[in-house]
Amino acid sequence: MTPYLISGMRRYLAGILIGFQLVLLTASAQTIPLHPVGPIPTPQQLAWQNLEFCLFVHFGPNTFTDLEWGKGTESDSVFNPTGLDCRQWCRIAQAAGARGIIITAKHHDGFCLWPSEFSTHTVRESPWVNGKGDVLRELSDACHEYGLKFGVYISPWDRNHPAYGTPEYNDVFVGMMKEIFSRYAPITELWWDGANGEGPNGKKQVYDFRRYENTIREISPQTVIFSDIGPDIRWVGNEDGIAGETNWNLLDTAGFGRGATAPPTDTLNRGNENGKYWIPAECDVSIRPGWFYHPREDSAVKSAGELMSIWVRSVGRGASLLLNVPPNRQGLISPQDSASLMQFKHLRDHFLGANLARGVPVPSGSEARTLSSSSLLNGNANTYWAPQDSAGLYGFQINLDSLTSLNTIVLKEYLPLGQRIQSFSLEFLQDGKWTPVASGTTVGHERIIQFNAVVSNKLQLTISESKSIPILSEIGVYNSYPEIRIPSNQQK
Repeated sequence: MTPYLISGMRRYLAGILIGFQLVLLTASAQTIPLHPVGPIPTPQQLAWQNLEFCLFVHFGPNTFTDLEWGKGTESDSVFNPTGLDCRQWCRIAQAAGARGIIITAKHHDGFCLWPSEFSTHTVRESPWVNGKGDVLRELSDACHEYGLKFGVYISPWDRNHPAYGTPEYNDVFVGMMKEIFSRYAPITELWWDGANGEGPNGKKQVYDFRRYENTIREISPQTVIFSDIGPDIRWVGNEDGIAGETNWNLLDTAGFGRGATAPPTDTLNRGNENGKYWIPAECDVSIRPGWFYHPREDSAVKSAGELMSIWVRSVGRGASLLLNVPPNRQGLISPQDSASLMQFKHLRDHFLGANLARGVPVPSGSEARTLSSSSLLNGNANTYWAPQDSAGLYGFQINLDSLTSLNTIVLKEYLPLGQRIQSFSLEFLQDGKWTPVASGTTVGHERIIQFNAVVSNKLQLTISESKSIPILSEIGVYNSYPEIRIPSNQQK
């Protein structure tokens, strides 16, 4: 069988079969070195994708005024948390399995959670610890203590600063960013909101994002930058925490900007199959209806089951999850939020259970390109398996010791060489016949495929379309417990 062309793209049909005996489905094949396909991630982007789950912290005057978007005219005196403890935030984040925290250092109201030299609307002017406080210092130190990554959200919009709406404000914003990076580094992720409204003088600002980006690249090249169009991470197109069932890590940005000129939300949700740049999706969502703390929402915290459903549709679709957990007016994460986070962690810990394929013996010396096919089962995402360059069928089938109930498959691509897989299907053997059980499109960093439980001892994965030779780093087969089902009306 020879390779065939579809829409000018070379595609390969490869059945991946994992089991006791190697089934070579083509008589001859010629090994060709693997090369990257399309854009590939930087080491910083790969490290960020491996974090998978971080907390967002919206905190500031809005916490005390019961607003979501402050007006910028709030008195500095409203910010006065009576028991702020960033170490409590980090203890809870660590216990919840989050790998980092991103804080709203400056929201649209312009209030700075650090004593900035570029503003007179900061913690320095507040009564909190007699104007001697610095939230960014406390959180960055606590993150370091607890082994968490530290990130900063800083809104370009500033409804308080008198220079907003003039060319001088771009100098102010750059100065603020340099100040933050010089005082609180290392900063893993920088979050830019695209909101652009009027300032105190009634004018809107023309943001110099190119200058902003160049500044960060110069002073902190290891930091990944988030916005609608990256350059390193993209918004997923909604605030529900849900990535597209098809989710490419690639995006075309030509002709688009941030905020009102961003790509369409469905494009942000899916990415571009043949996009020019590697810009993976981050899914932001709040544990409460609002982003800042409001006492009336204490009874509306998302349950662990709701968070688990979001996890499956974010991390389980190759994106990363950024879950907002806003501190209350004391400056603490509320008991309701903490309890839900701990239950969420319990569900994740028990969701999959043991990889039923992990103990299956796999012969060495298979047609794997660089390593044996056992690299798919070793729990190491840095090893991989790839068929040789031929259009024939390859591989293994998952042969279990006995009939077993199965309801979940987890796949991971080896992303340093690019995202390749375009479609796949799953079948199980029942009564001597292969029966389809699930299908999908992209895999990416991690793909969780759920299906109604089947009882079988053989399962087969077929990659039916791929940009080039498919490369997998991991396969897991599970009877997940507790079984987290996504209602059919929430599949999108």
